[in-house]
Amino acid sequence: MKMAGSAVLLISLLSAIAPLPSEALNVGGHLLKSKTFRSPPILLGPGSVSNKYYHDVDFPRGHLAVKSFNAEVVDENGVPVPLHETYLHHWVAVPYYALKDNQSSDAQKVPAMLKGNDGVCKRALTQYFGLGSETRHTATWVPDPYGIETGNQEKAPEGYEEKWLLNIHAIDTRGVADKPSCTECKCDFYNVTIDEYGRTVSKNYTGGLLCCYDQTQCRLKAGFNAEVRKVFLQYTVTWLDWTDAVVPVKIYIFDVTDTAMLDGTHEHSCKVEYQVEECSAENRANNECIHTKTTRAVLPRGGDIVYSVAHQHSGGVGASLHGQDGRLLCESLPTYGTGKEAGNEANYIVGMSSCYPKPGSIKVSDGEVLTIVSNYSSDREHTGVMGLVYILVAEPQQPAPAPSLCFSFPAPWCLPAWMSSNM
Repeated sequence: MKMAGSAVLLISLLSAIAPLPSEALNVGGHLLKSKTFRSPPILLGPGSVSNKYYHDVDFPRGHLAVKSFNAEVVDENGVPVPLHETYLHHWVAVPYYALKDNQSSDAQKVPAMLKGNDGVCKRALTQYFGLGSETRHTATWVPDPYGIETGNQEKAPEGYEEKWLLNIHAIDTRGVADKPSCTECKCDFYNVTIDEYGRTVSKNYTGGLLCCYDQTQCRLKAGFNAEVRKVFLQYTVTWLDWTDAVVPVKIYIFDVTDTAMLDGTHEHSCKVEYQVEECSAENRANNECIHTKTTRAVLPRGGDIVYSVAHQHSGGVGASLHGQDGRLLCESLPTYGTGKEAGNEANYIVGMSSCYPKPGSIKVSDGEVLTIVSNYSSDREHTGVMGLVYILVAEPQQPAPAPSLCFSFPAPWCLPAWMSSNM
C-alpha cells in the first residue's frame, strides 16, 4: 500500500476541481488539457428553427487523445438557456479532411472529405460526438487508458488536413402553440408539405426531420411577440497529447431503424428517426403502454466495449445493446427534469446514463451480430423519435494494457496504470 498516500492526494485534488482547469492537470506525467469554445451565433425568433452546418470550427489542434466533449446552449452572456425556450434537438461534431491552404485544387482532388466514425451507418451517422436535450447531464468521459484519436496528420490524405464541423439543430419554443408538437416536429404545426429539397412530404409522415428543417416556423400562440435572440453551442473539449500509452478506441453508432439484417439486403438503411403510435385501449387498460423497437446489426471489428450511451427523445424510457447470445452488453436510461431551470426542465430528457463496464469484462467478437433495443412510452403518440446506441470499442492490444483504478472526479476518472499497479 505504499501508494495509498498518493491516491488520497490525487482524490483530494480531483474532488476540488470542478470543472477541469482550462490550463492542464498533470497525471502520471501526462498533461490533461481542457478548453471551452463557442459555435458561431445561432439567431432564433419565437418558434423558429435553425439546423445549420458550421465548417472549420474551433477545436484543439495536433495529434490528440480526446477524453471528453461536453456541450450546452448558452446566451450571449454565457448563461445556460433552458430547453423550454430553446430545444436542442441534436448537435453533432464530425472531423473532415480539407485541402491545405497552400494546396492548389486540381481535377484529382475534392475540397473536403468527411472522416467519419467506424460505424455501419456511413451516410447518416458519421459523427464522432453528438447528443441532444440530454447533453448537460450525460457523461462523455473516455476512461483510461483509452482515448479517441484525432489530428494524426500521417493518416490524412496527401495535401489535406483535419478540420471539424458542427451540425446544430435548435428549435425556439417561446410562445409556441404546443411545445411537444414543436419539439417533435409535427408537420401540421409547421404547416410543411414540402421538404427542404422540394420533395412532397407523404401524408403518412406526420412528423420528424422532414418538417422542421432550417428556417421553418412552428405555430405561435395568437398575438405572441418576442425579439430574435442570439444563442451559441458552448462546448468543452478535454484531451491529452497522443502517446504510445494511449489505447485507441473505435466509434460505432447503431440505429434501431437500420433494416440491413431485417430485410436481408445487407444494405444499411439508417433512417435515424421513427414514429411511436399511441397504445391501444386494451394495452392502456393493462398498463402496457410501452413501444419497443428492435433491430440487429453486425459489428465489423470486435474488442472490449469501454463506454456506451444512447440517444433518445422525450418519451424515451431507455435503450440497450445485446450480444449475439442475448447477453446484455450495456444499457442507457434517461433522466427527466422536474423544474424550470436549465438542466432540470420538466418533461424533457436532461441526461442519459453512460455505461462504463469493468475493464475487460464486456468483450465482443469480429462480425458479432448485435441487437439494439429502444423503448418509448406510448401513452401518447411521438413523432420523429430516435433510438441510437453509441459505443467505444478497444481492439485487442499486444501487450494488453495494465488495469487502472477508476474514480469519478469530476467525471469518471482512472488512475494511470503506473500508479494503480503499485497500490
